[in-house]
Amino acid sequence: MVRTLVITVDRDNDLGVKAGIRGSVVGRRQVLTAALRLGIADPEESDTNAILGALHQHDLLADNAEPNDAVEIAILTGDERVGIKSDQNIAQQLEDVIGEFQPDRGILVTDGMEDESVLPILSSRLSIDHVEKIIVRQSKGIEGTYYYIAKAIEDPRWRARLLVPIAVFMMILGLGMILPNGIVILGSMPLLVGVYLLFKGLGAEDRLERLMRDMRESADAAILSSLLWAVTGVAILLAVVEGYDTFGEFEGEASNILMGLTVLQKSLTWIVLGALAFALSLMVLRWKKGNFSGRSVLVIAFGAVLWTMATAALDVAIRITTGGGYEYDVTTIMNDWGQTLLALFVFWAVRTAVRSWESKQDTGRYWGV
Repeated sequence: MVRTLVITVDRDNDLGVKAGIRGSVVGRRQVLTAALRLGIADPEESDTNAILGALHQHDLLADNAEPNDAVEIAILTGDERVGIKSDQNIAQQLEDVIGEFQPDRGILVTDGMEDESVLPILSSRLSIDHVEKIIVRQSKGIEGTYYYIAKAIEDPRWRARLLVPIAVFMMILGLGMILPNGIVILGSMPLLVGVYLLFKGLGAEDRLERLMRDMRESADAAILSSLLWAVTGVAILLAVVEGYDTFGEFEGEASNILMGLTVLQKSLTWIVLGALAFALSLMVLRWKKGNFSGRSVLVIAFGAVLWTMATAALDVAIRITTGGGYEYDVTTIMNDWGQTLLALFVFWAVRTAVRSWESKQDTGRYWGV
């Protein structure tokens, strides 16, 4: 006896959003009803064709099956926000179906790469013998191409990915052709493409998207956080300008080491200011979400320690590079490193206070904080 399960996956949960049907849907009659309701709700939905394709496979297997064989069909649904949550829903629904039907093998029917991407999840729990992709036959002319482009623009998931890069490219190209020294702007296009590919390669796009989503969810904190982000950008720009101006003052009169130390010393204040504004923006978002902790304060206190230490180290290094030497006596050490020692003491005090506050918060008592 062989038990076969025919599976179709609706990863973005169009079945629940448009037809009001919760997954999983098991059984030929229930799946056929779901396909009809989804097709009536949205005749252009490709998931309807995938469900009908799964029904077709189910009927073929049932007609050619041995007397003792069993064939079942199921629709697994994800979540409207495609990602971890949708894949978790699909995995949980699959385990429920497997626990009820106990299949020996599975057949996956999909309508595209998005639903087919869950194949590793299905394969980890069930032996998938065959994958069939349902491709709807459409007109191959210009009208059909226009239809697909128009549908992609209307879809919020594809609109930003399609229109924003084209808009940025056209704006840079137009400015480069209009402005007198537009060759610099035209040259920035490969730079922007490289930055974008770097973000994609490092996965920073997801973190930035999550940060922007948090800012949208906390509208009050988003205003202040956006201002702090602007301060961060301005501080970085001023650090670059300050360093470039300091570099131009040397004109080859000093060594490269002295030049680099001086440029870094002049730009250090703006760099620290930008880092502080960035840390404060994250603190505001955490506070608005309700998960603010004392660790954010510790980060700022530790940043103050690094700033005083870097300032003192640069002063000493510049003094030694210019031939002034360094005297290892108490007065000189206290003058140079006194602020660093004070910052270390403040960091220790803040760290002790934060740990004490967190331990008292765990007791459930109210301490007026």
